Amino acid sequence: MNLITIPTIVPFGSGSLAEFAKKARASCSRKDDDGPLSTASAYAVLGLHPNCSAADMKAAFRAKVKQFHPDLNRDANTTFSDTMIRRVIQAYRILSNCSPSEFMESECLDPFDTPESEAFDLFVNQLLCVGKACSNSCVKRAPQAFTYDSSTGTARASSQGHGDDYQVQCAVGQCPRSCIHYVTPSQRIFLEELLDSILEVPYDTSAEADLLYSLITKAKFENNRYQKPKKEPKASTQHVDWF
Repeated sequence: MNLITIPTIVPFGSGSLAEFAKKARASCSRKDDDGPLSTASAYAVLGLHPNCSAADMKAAFRAKVKQFHPDLNRDANTTFSDTMIRRVIQAYRILSNCSPSEFMESECLDPFDTPESEAFDLFVNQLLCVGKACSNSCVKRAPQAFTYDSSTGTARASSQGHGDDYQVQCAVGQCPRSCIHYVTPSQRIFLEELLDSILEVPYDTSAEADLLYSLITKAKFENNRYQKPKKEPKASTQHVDWF
C-alpha cells in the first residue's frame, strides 16, 4: 500500500513542523483528551472535514501515523509520538466504526509489510508471559527496560531505547516463553493497541489473539529482511578545472 500519494488533508494549522507539534501537544494536554474522543475531536485529530470521503479518511490516517513517527518527527520525543499515534488510531477507529481486529486487518499492515526502520523497540506478548513465576525474569535481569503490569502480573516493556543494552539482549534471548520481540516503533504501537483490546475483554478474543500472533510472526520475518534506505550521493556544485 502506498503511503506517499495522498489527497489534500486539512492540517491542524499552517507553519513549520515545530509549530504543528506545539499545537498538537496543546491539543493532547486538554482534559477532554484524557478519555475517549468525540466524533468532532476525531475529525480534528485526523485534520478532516465531516463531509470527507472514506478514501480521504484512510489516507489521512496513514499520513498522520507516518507524520508522527519519531524517526520523521524530530521535534517530538518518543512519548509524545506514541501519544499522538495512539490518538490517530483511536480517531480512525471511531470514524470508521470498526472493531480492533477489523481495524488491524484492514488498515494497519503497512509497517508489517514494509518496516519503516530497524527493529529496536521492545514488545512483550503478555498472553504468553508468566510474570513473576518466570524462571528467568526479564524484569529482574533488565529492570531499566521491563516492569510488571499491575493489572495482569505479567511483564511489559516500560521504556524504549535499550536496543544496544547487553542485559536487555540477554533478557530477550533467554526468555523461556519467547514472548519478547524486537519491533519497529510503528509495529510496537499497533501491537500494543491490539494487545490492550484483548486484555480488556478476556473472553471470546480468539480472533484477536490469532491476529496478534500472525502480526508478530510477520514482523519478525519482514524485520529480518529490512534494508536501510540508500543514501543519495552528494552532488558538488563546485566547478573543477581539469586543465
